[in-house]
Amino acid sequence: MVGAGPAGLMAAEAAAEAGAAVTVFDHMPSPARKLLIAGRGGLNLTHSEPLDRFLGRYDAARERLEPFIRAFPPEALIAWCEGLGQATFTGSSGRVFPKAMKASPLLRAWLARLAALGVTLRARQRWLGLDGDGGLLFAGPEGAHVEQPRATVLALGGASWRRLGSDAAWTSLLHDCAIAPLRPSNMGFAVTWSDHLRTRFAGTPLKRIALTFGDATIRGEALITERGIEGGAVYALSAAIREAIAAQGSATLLVDLRPDLSREALAARIAGRPTAISLSNHLRRAGGLPPVAVALLQEALHGGAPRDDLAALVKSLPLRLTAPFAIERAISSAGGLAWSEVDERLMLKRHSGVFACGEMLDWEAPTGGYLLQACFATGRAAGRAAADWALSPPR
Repeated sequence: MVGAGPAGLMAAEAAAEAGAAVTVFDHMPSPARKLLIAGRGGLNLTHSEPLDRFLGRYDAARERLEPFIRAFPPEALIAWCEGLGQATFTGSSGRVFPKAMKASPLLRAWLARLAALGVTLRARQRWLGLDGDGGLLFAGPEGAHVEQPRATVLALGGASWRRLGSDAAWTSLLHDCAIAPLRPSNMGFAVTWSDHLRTRFAGTPLKRIALTFGDATIRGEALITERGIEGGAVYALSAAIREAIAAQGSATLLVDLRPDLSREALAARIAGRPTAISLSNHLRRAGGLPPVAVALLQEALHGGAPRDDLAALVKSLPLRLTAPFAIERAISSAGGLAWSEVDERLMLKRHSGVFACGEMLDWEAPTGGYLLQACFATGRAAGRAAADWALSPPR
């Protein structure tokens, strides 16, 4: 196995359980660093929604991912987690978390299970590619060396959070394979704020809002940053917004600052402002808008938005997004090894006995448990297929 993230460790577990001798190589000093960081605020393992709806979150990659997720669905992932002694719970949003709300207890239990299965972890081993005889080239503290496994699983990740190991260096090593360009996914977007809004409200959350882009509307929260806007509701729409910006140069996101009120009800509340009260104070008092929402309205008005229907503006405030945040800041990445390069077992068609899984494959999904679920499911499938290949008579 090459790569000690969730997909690679799951592949190692599946292969070892099938009877294969397994060694996991990783270029970082310790395993699953991205998983540990992702779990600091609550490790979202999967989602409890019906499986057909769940599978729809993978959009264009659904057809290829579906067999692996059906073979290892959310309930199986939950049972796996609880089998490690980590009880889970389902939040009001349907997201599933370990009760510990962090990744470290889960990872410790997982590594102990892998050790009991005989899995060896070798850190600080950077993969340098395949040699002409199907061997794996590595560079480690002891120098360069070649490994000759019967089967290999590549679980090398995408290109987000590079400091934690997903540096996409593998894209230059599989030079004979088609690779879709890696792009940011689940990320924020640049907005040209005024100096006033940027200096006063950067770091301020927008709570209980609804965002609309195209035909999709998402309720949730967002965060104003110095450079733009990010947060869960933005991430859910990020793929479509990213593609629109790529095609048109910018995209307009509509923000409903009071999704709990109709336009008519809001208009009745803010009608007839007393002359002694400023517009900002009136919107805060009568409209129930927090200061950051009022600042966004003022920003739009100063930018030329019509003043004759403030309720309509509150319900559909336009934000011009000019660029996605860099892939290094993204939660995940889109693109990767093309599906045309792997067979139904996730084996590379150009390299017999070499399998791929996890985020290095060409798929993306929103946050909410879908990312880890697909990593675990494809890792398990690749690990089982690699063990079958390694334990079968030589081909």
